[in-house]
Amino acid sequence: IKIQDGCNNFCSYCIIPYARGRIRSRKLENIKEEIVRLSEKGFHEVVLTGINLGFYKDEDKTLIDVIEMADSIEEIERIRLGSVDPEIITEEFVARLKHVKKMCPHFHLSMQSGCDNVLKAMNRHYTTKEYFEKCEMLRSIYENPAITTDIIVGFPGETEEDFETTVEFTKKIGFSQIHVFKYSKRDGTVAAKMPNQIDEKIKTLRSEDLIKTGEELTKEFRQAKIGQDTTVLFEEKILLDNKEYWVGHTVDYIKIAVPEKENLEGQIRKVNVKDFLTNEIMLATM
Repeated sequence: IKIQDGCNNFCSYCIIPYARGRIRSRKLENIKEEIVRLSEKGFHEVVLTGINLGFYKDEDKTLIDVIEMADSIEEIERIRLGSVDPEIITEEFVARLKHVKKMCPHFHLSMQSGCDNVLKAMNRHYTTKEYFEKCEMLRSIYENPAITTDIIVGFPGETEEDFETTVEFTKKIGFSQIHVFKYSKRDGTVAAKMPNQIDEKIKTLRSEDLIKTGEELTKEFRQAKIGQDTTVLFEEKILLDNKEYWVGHTVDYIKIAVPEKENLEGQIRKVNVKDFLTNEIMLATM
């Protein structure tokens, strides 16, 4: 459910403020009407999205008010957030969030770089120290939340040392998943005119390196779930090695498959995680 559009941040690599305009938000009551309508049709999970979701504002209402409103709708069983900038994670936000019973402990905190020099050049409005503190705030109310992120490699002026700093910082955070992007020029942005543009071959090598690190962190996060009970919202049936499985996601966004004949589409069921079925999917039983 898209609740917000536009952005005021003007990150040096991004064209969105020019293409999408300034921040604007939907009315809280309008969002509630849509969630109620969807819940009556049998939807159990809502994902709140926006271009700059954390800066949702309807008069005195902010994102946490939308989350609390969704939590009050009886038929909704799960609330998930799209990508948010780390600035939204404050002590007040977390203090209210811990009382939201239906919140999925899965947070996509946009980072873009784990090096302060690069963050400053990107015109991102936080430091790595502040980013780490935001993650710790979330871990203070959730035992082992899934924290995912986006990272751009090969930003103009990024040195090999800067890149290695980012790699080590991802390990310090312990992300459950990393989306890696090679920097690409956007005409009309500040970064497109910056000196010291990075060669494509170097970008590719850095991308491959960080993707490998991300895969190791993802495997480590998922491996810790083996033997645990969890719940899955089943979405579809797949055929894998001539066997049929029902597949869905846990609250912390791990893809789970169960070898079940019963129609599980749209149901939330308790499972026990057994092992890896593939690199992307874990096997469980009910």
